[in-house]
Amino acid sequence: MTEISRRDLMKAGGVLAVGLATPNLLASLARADVLRQAKGLGPASDRILVVCQLSGGNDGLNTVVPYADPLYTAARPTLALKESDVLPLAGGLGLHPALAGLHELYGRGHVAIVQNVGYPQPNRSHFKSMEIWQSASPEGTYATGWLGRYFDQRLQSSALNPVVALGLSTEKPLALAAKKASIPCFASLADIEAMVGDPDSERSLRAIQGADAAPGSGLRAAQDASKTALDAMSELNKRLDTFTPVSTYAGDSFGQGFKQIAHLIGASPATKLVYFSAGGFDTHARQADQHQKLLKGFGDAILAFQNDLEAMGKADRVVVVAFSEFGRRVAENSSAGTDHGAAAPLFIVGRSVKGGLHGNKPDLADLNRGDLKHEIDFRQVYATTLDRWLGADSGVVLGGRFETLDVL
Repeated sequence: MTEISRRDLMKAGGVLAVGLATPNLLASLARADVLRQAKGLGPASDRILVVCQLSGGNDGLNTVVPYADPLYTAARPTLALKESDVLPLAGGLGLHPALAGLHELYGRGHVAIVQNVGYPQPNRSHFKSMEIWQSASPEGTYATGWLGRYFDQRLQSSALNPVVALGLSTEKPLALAAKKASIPCFASLADIEAMVGDPDSERSLRAIQGADAAPGSGLRAAQDASKTALDAMSELNKRLDTFTPVSTYAGDSFGQGFKQIAHLIGASPATKLVYFSAGGFDTHARQADQHQKLLKGFGDAILAFQNDLEAMGKADRVVVVAFSEFGRRVAENSSAGTDHGAAAPLFIVGRSVKGGLHGNKPDLADLNRGDLKHEIDFRQVYATTLDRWLGADSGVVLGGRFETLDVL
């Protein structure tokens, strides 16, 4: 598995230090046709995927609220939301009142809410469940990520532009880990400027480039590919100055995250995938206020982001998939919070989605150890995204066939 993390890139030598360890990968990167990618030729032509991770285990029942179910109010004497509180959807369901931005998009038909998403034999560990979601491998078959394998598949037919996919995260998520493809990850766009402007990195690069290397050797491959990667990052950094998002974003993690994603999409034609995560959803105690702030941040940011996409004429080219590693228990705990659960709703957002509610309403009378039972395997969502949006072969990426959903 090859990784380029923020920490890797900020070391002296940056991309080069990683490149020396992986000459085969860097040789393929060196063959990247930057001009082809700059013309927008990427996965499924010009489509873009944004994956948003709600880290910590978002409480699905207080996000998509079954307010009309008496079992819901009985299980949550202090946390249950009333009909007068929620933003109406259909069939006795409503969105948390803080999700006004998402509700506006739902009204436009741009939000698909996929209910009861999970996997067999759910695990309540943050680490293990996130590993399962990001590897798309409940059985532990894969050590790589589902998106990393997708880009490995693409490498079989063509080389990748080094900025075709980017992660916005302090640590590289497993979802982006691959055997051959290398996906950079940054805490923020400011890190790109710092990396390409680091004189120590450039001096190290020049020193290695000045070394004698035979054509076709591993060192020559590292030299060529390191230059390709650094040039791509430098070009991306220059492009960032050519675009500024027009929507107003809050200063919270969601606001700043989606602002940077809008910035990337507006400035970088080569970038076709962005992976972003925001935490804080582990609401074991005093959930109400914390959950309200997090959901407001998400809802407002996704609306601002979609409005930016409309302004730049790219709204029909971008889909956002927002998930959490698990939901919360049906019953609230004694600390006015909720504990780790299982199945939960998932959001797919964009002008190209088939909006509305997909799947059945949560069945609170038929639980598994106090948790909602999953009805839709999360790999069905991945298969739908891969097959219908990215134009990939989901059977190869996921190691098997999963029924797709009528959401794209």
